[in-house]
Amino acid sequence: MLVHPDIDPVAFSIGPLAVRWYGLMYLAGFAAAWWLGMRRIGRGRALITRKQFDDLIFAAVLGVILGGRLGYVLFYKPAHYAANPLEILAIWQGGMSFHGGMLGVILAMWIYARRQGLDFLRLADFVAPLCPLGLAAGRLGNFINGELYGRVTDVPWAMVFRHAGDAPRHPSQLYQFALEGVALFVLLWWFSSRPRERGQVSAMFLMGYGVFRFVAEFGREPDAFLGLLAFGLSMGQWLSLPMIGAGLWLYAWARR
Repeated sequence: MLVHPDIDPVAFSIGPLAVRWYGLMYLAGFAAAWWLGMRRIGRGRALITRKQFDDLIFAAVLGVILGGRLGYVLFYKPAHYAANPLEILAIWQGGMSFHGGMLGVILAMWIYARRQGLDFLRLADFVAPLCPLGLAAGRLGNFINGELYGRVTDVPWAMVFRHAGDAPRHPSQLYQFALEGVALFVLLWWFSSRPRERGQVSAMFLMGYGVFRFVAEFGREPDAFLGLLAFGLSMGQWLSLPMIGAGLWLYAWARR
């Protein structure tokens, strides 16, 4: 049995400003996406210029933050935030949804593509392989904070998390790091390294993330205020099923 290291969530402070590990992970994720995108642009494998990509990254940051927060509000605690609307702005208290962040990025890309006269699906195919390393960084942030821990288990690598009692649990953040981050990146980078039909890379992202998240959720402790929902599935699993379905439909449509 392992014990989660008691890591201070604040990486360092500059006067009254506290810089948290989770924020640094977000920064690392966007930096990785920018670097990978610039590599492909430099090799002539993108439909946008470096200047356009810089603007797109800025739009994506806004999409992740606004979409992630609003997704958490609507998907996870709608009644609470309806009664306390000012708390919606308190993002420093935690509460971000990947699925909401993804919808925010999709909306940001759609608006940007329309304004620039770009093909939205081709733009999405370019962006999709850049995202998984950012997801991996986010899960490392969850692990450092000791949050979103797993279900109680007796596997040899089980870990005791602070604020979660004395029972050993799955280090589900690391499962998600490996699946949604590393494995999805390898899959998409390989798949997108050859010419594909318009929309197929985006479809592979939807299917890959949906399946990996669905599997990883079996090891993750459900949110205490929600528990397991219908058929014993978590909210994360229910939100992943439409992703898988949309990915299958888009892949079939692209082949036609």
